[in-house]
Amino acid sequence: MNPEAGIPSSDRELAEAVLRDGEERAFRTLYRRHSPRVYQLALRLLGGDVREAEDVTQETWLRAIGGLGRFRWEAAFGTWLGRIAVHVAKDALRRRGRGREDLWDPELEFESPVPSPAHSAAERLATRIDLERAIALLPDGYRAVLVLHDVEGWPHESIASELDIAVGTSKSQLHRARRSLRALLVPAAEEPA
Repeated sequence: MNPEAGIPSSDRELAEAVLRDGEERAFRTLYRRHSPRVYQLALRLLGGDVREAEDVTQETWLRAIGGLGRFRWEAAFGTWLGRIAVHVAKDALRRRGRGREDLWDPELEFESPVPSPAHSAAERLATRIDLERAIALLPDGYRAVLVLHDVEGWPHESIASELDIAVGTSKSQLHRARRSLRALLVPAAEEPA
């Protein structure tokens, strides 16, 4: 409990206040604490579609609040929320009825993917934007595995379980995603002959 503000401070205390009393301030605190990560995860999984990422973020919170009483606290609240976001994003991709393969353009040129420490903040930002753009161009399956493994740190077993694929499929999609990403990010002048 944060005695100065009079509201709980841990995720569990906040969630219990929401469940027990319908405490709006506790919900707002949870929402502000976790929404940026949920939104970024959704944005990456959906290939940069801002509107869909906003919808997924809202739907994630609706499902989370609806299921909060069943949450057993065996994982961190943020981890549980992230898993809900993955399911909601997966549903959104399924509703699209198509993959992102139609957006794949191997002729796109991007800046060098790894800036040296000597690069300016603007150059590092441009590189990050290029990386996000390249990730968005990956086919949905590749992008999902890459984001969950390399960005979120999920093991292949968890990815396979959440995406309803085999562990071997998760590993091969990650390998292909990384290879595709490198092809997008290596400037034409540096490509091997």
